[in-house]
Amino acid sequence: MPICFTDPPGSEDLVNRDPLALLIAMLLDQQIPITWAFAGPARLADRLGGSLDAAAIADFDPEAFVRIAAEKPAIHRYPKAMASRIQALCHTIANDFDGDAAHVWAGIERADELRSRIESLPGFGIEKAQITVAVLAKRFDLPLTDLVGGAGPFADDQPRSVADIAGPETLAAVKEWKKGQRAAGRSKADPTA
Repeated sequence: MPICFTDPPGSEDLVNRDPLALLIAMLLDQQIPITWAFAGPARLADRLGGSLDAAAIADFDPEAFVRIAAEKPAIHRYPKAMASRIQALCHTIANDFDGDAAHVWAGIERADELRSRIESLPGFGIEKAQITVAVLAKRFDLPLTDLVGGAGPFADDQPRSVADIAGPETLAAVKEWKKGQRAAGRSKADPTA
C-alpha cells in the first residue's frame, strides 16, 4: 500500500509515482510533521511547472530555488537549508544515477546494500536511510532480502515511522508511539520497554 496521508489529501500522488518525489519527501521528513514533508514535493513540482526533474533542479539558480522553496506555504520550516539539500540530492541523482531516482534501488536485492547506497546520498544519514529502505519494502513492495540488515529497527511491525503508515489510523498510531518514546527519553529507533 503506497503513501496515503498527506495534507492536503491527494498531494501524495506524486510521491507514489515519482521516485525523485519520494526521495525529496524523505529528505524533508525532519523537524516538521510527516504530512507536511510528504506534501512538499507536490508543492515544489507545482512551482516548477508541474514536474520534478533532477538535472533541472540541480542547475537551478540557488537563490531563485530558495525563493521557490520558501513561497508560502513553504516546503519546510527551514526552506533555505532544505532547498540547498534538495539541490545537492538532485545533483547526485542527475550525475550518478542518470537523472533517474529509481536507479538508486534498481537491481538491488539486499536491503543492506540499498541502505548503504541511500546513505551515500546527500542529506541521508543511517536512520533516514534505514527508514527509506523500510518505506520501499513496506509501502512500495520492493523485494529485498534481509530487511532487518538494511532497515534495522524499522523493519519490524511496530508503527514507528512513515514506513508503517497506511492511512489516518496508522498515522495516529505512529504519532502516539513517538510521543511515548519522547516521554520515556527514547528515540524512534529504540525498542519499546
